[in-house]
Amino acid sequence: MAEQNKRILKDFLNELIEKFNGHRSDISSEDVLEQFMAWAETRGTTLYPAQEEAILELLDGKNVILNTPTGSGKSMVALALHFDSLVHNRRSVYTCPIKALVNEKWMALCKEFGAENVGLSTGDATVNRDAPIICCTAEILSNMALCEGETLTITDIVMDEFHYYSDKERGVAWQVPLLTLPQSRFLLMSATIGATEFFERDMTKHTGRESVTVRSTQRPVPLDFSYSTTEISTEVQKLVNEGKAPIYVVHFTQAAAASNAQNFMSLDLCTKEEKVKINEAIKEVRFASPYGPDVKRWLKQGIGLHHAGLLPKYRILCEKLAQQGLLKVICGTDTLGVGVNVPIRTVLFTQLCKYSGDKTAILTARDFHQIAGRAGRKGFDNVGYVVAQAPEHVIENLKLEAKSRTTGKKFQKRKPPEHGYIPFDENTFKRLIESAPEPLTSSFQVNHGMLLNILSRPTDGCRAMRALLKDCHESAASKKQLQHRAFLLFRSLVEKKIIEFVPAVAEGYSHLRVNMNLQDDFSMNQPLSLYLLDTLPKLDKDSPEYALDVITLCESILENPEAILRIQQSKARDARMNELKAQGMEYNQRLEELEKVEYPKPLRDFIYDTFDAFADIHPWVDENIEPKSIVREMFENFTTFSGYVKQYNLQRMEAILLRHLNGVYKVLSQTVPDGYKNEELLEMQDYLSEMIRRVDSSLLEEWEKMAHPEDYQKRLDEGASEDEVEKAFGADKAAADITYDKKRFLNMVRQRIFQIMMSLQKQDFSDVLDSLADDLAEGELLADDEGTPWTEKRLLETMAAYTAEHHKFRMDVEGRALSHTIVTYEGNIMQIQQMLQDEEGFNDWSIDFTVNLDESREAGMPLLKLARIGEV
Repeated sequence: MAEQNKRILKDFLNELIEKFNGHRSDISSEDVLEQFMAWAETRGTTLYPAQEEAILELLDGKNVILNTPTGSGKSMVALALHFDSLVHNRRSVYTCPIKALVNEKWMALCKEFGAENVGLSTGDATVNRDAPIICCTAEILSNMALCEGETLTITDIVMDEFHYYSDKERGVAWQVPLLTLPQSRFLLMSATIGATEFFERDMTKHTGRESVTVRSTQRPVPLDFSYSTTEISTEVQKLVNEGKAPIYVVHFTQAAAASNAQNFMSLDLCTKEEKVKINEAIKEVRFASPYGPDVKRWLKQGIGLHHAGLLPKYRILCEKLAQQGLLKVICGTDTLGVGVNVPIRTVLFTQLCKYSGDKTAILTARDFHQIAGRAGRKGFDNVGYVVAQAPEHVIENLKLEAKSRTTGKKFQKRKPPEHGYIPFDENTFKRLIESAPEPLTSSFQVNHGMLLNILSRPTDGCRAMRALLKDCHESAASKKQLQHRAFLLFRSLVEKKIIEFVPAVAEGYSHLRVNMNLQDDFSMNQPLSLYLLDTLPKLDKDSPEYALDVITLCESILENPEAILRIQQSKARDARMNELKAQGMEYNQRLEELEKVEYPKPLRDFIYDTFDAFADIHPWVDENIEPKSIVREMFENFTTFSGYVKQYNLQRMEAILLRHLNGVYKVLSQTVPDGYKNEELLEMQDYLSEMIRRVDSSLLEEWEKMAHPEDYQKRLDEGASEDEVEKAFGADKAAADITYDKKRFLNMVRQRIFQIMMSLQKQDFSDVLDSLADDLAEGELLADDEGTPWTEKRLLETMAAYTAEHHKFRMDVEGRALSHTIVTYEGNIMQIQQMLQDEEGFNDWSIDFTVNLDESREAGMPLLKLARIGEV
């Protein structure tokens, strides 16, 4: 049986084909079912009734909507569809909303069907595009459907997390395949899909196949619901004492999640033995970012934090510790849904209302069930628990009322919050439990990209576009508006000669021809990449600001990190207010002036003018240009990641900053042609890579894994476990020998030195120590060559001695000239003497560093040790 369990679906596929001597058309649905069940039996898997029913309906050639609870094995049904498709030499697709999940599913399918049978397409990476099974995002499938329609050679489609159909921004990508692929059989899967009759009728109408819904409320782990009127800390302690941990405490802001993580520190959550295990599990983890010490403190008490503002490495660590059963409580946001691998026994809602960006409202039944459904782990729990907290002011009033009955004293009732709150009670909770998810609503949109895709078909694209608008799931009034918008967009494309009519007398109608090769110009990740390429030649390469200006263009085509920009604007307004106060301006005038203050927008007029000209020539552009200065500001001021986080108090938003840095790095390295990169830009590119890896290497490693998935798969094929591959992959990338190119490595070292020098000049000594501490091994002392510790007091005294003689050292172009960096080597130690250039020209002080090349090579980044600061 042990040998049997190693067999994969590919083995059973080949056996079935061989049994019929390769005549796949002779293989019946009964044969497919029998062989698939034989594979399931080797895994010790017994199908649930809903799984078996769905598979039978699919093998009967029907479209299937699978609406079963979380954890009920929908993936097994999808596997059966892929298996049936391969048996009959057809092509199938698996699609879902998130790139990381697409990549994860690709890896899983590679294991079952072999890498040669599975392809990947996410926009970041494409591999084995002609494989019989393709894993892709919904947007990729939508574009394929628009471009090829009924000629697309994909006949079986799995659409996971189908409730994204209602998403205002992305829902159109889930609707287009249903309308444009009549040759396909669909499997739509979701735990919270709601009413399905419309989708059954529509799929049958377009595909000619019977469509059915397979629905079940039977959960592998049933749920127990309760309503709490005790303080949240008391309730959490009670749940832990009753053995109902791990508990996911659901918040609706990141600040609330962090606040409760701190509040729970006073609880008795873990035994001494459990704390020892946690310490052992995290002892090699670097908590070097400004928020890291807080995350570490919470983890050591058995409390995890999980939300989108956390660095990926902290979220992944929380997930791994939870999987090992080491965390009793995870404080997170309501984004627990898709793709978050946090095994939990209890879901605790801190409230039943949330602010959705424009208003506060009671949770939808869909949101409630999507989150509550995560309680209970198959194979671990017999019951999953869902608890809802009463509003805080209600709980407080109950306490005051009880006290009043004892003392006889009157009390003043606490009032509900004025903002971010809608009244709810236990009846609200019961209604949510009993309510079915709301019907999915259409969010169809038309844009230039859709038009260009569908009009580029070799057949009659206009007819296909009219059919798409006629058949879309919008109301009659909305369809009229969409048709009008489509006509306006179409006319603009014709007027600009982006598309043109080409007579085709034989067919009796004119063909449309797109007058440019969109695939060469359009980036799936950044729609405005073409603007960047169009505008780069307009910059002055001889300008001392050239490299920074290129960075600004890279930042401008990226989505705005709104949270950071709001803080930038607030700081700018505070500074302007102080300036206007000093000028004696009247209060009302000051307020008027403040309204004009924006966050920094370098090259503002140049960017807006060039973009307007670009959009006039390329009218399909639907995106707006967004000039901003985050990475540029960091380079201008030689600010470290930690320094920037502290400057703007971004501790709870570290991941937002890191994602922006990563986005700029990808645009700079992938999109800006090498011919436009001078020496300074190449240094910036290298340093951005090093900074991202230093803060959190998981982002770069994930990107590299997605960009070169065949390397990752090769290790799995060689028999390595997933954990071994993850470690080896990271090690391989780090071991690319960052020190081999001495010039490039020195540039990275110098950039780090300049950041440290800038912090010294600003007297931000804590940032200096944080930056140096990042490079230390666990337990290593932050000290000079003599072993004397570096402290803020010592740095202050040292720099006071320098400024008493020389004032400030120079950080301009001359102050950073390569000639002032003296490098020597002693074995595997690189010694750097950075001469400080003073205004008087004495230049008799230096800052000395040592770099261990072996350790830097292993870490994949330069590791600096501050040896001394003093007179030469």
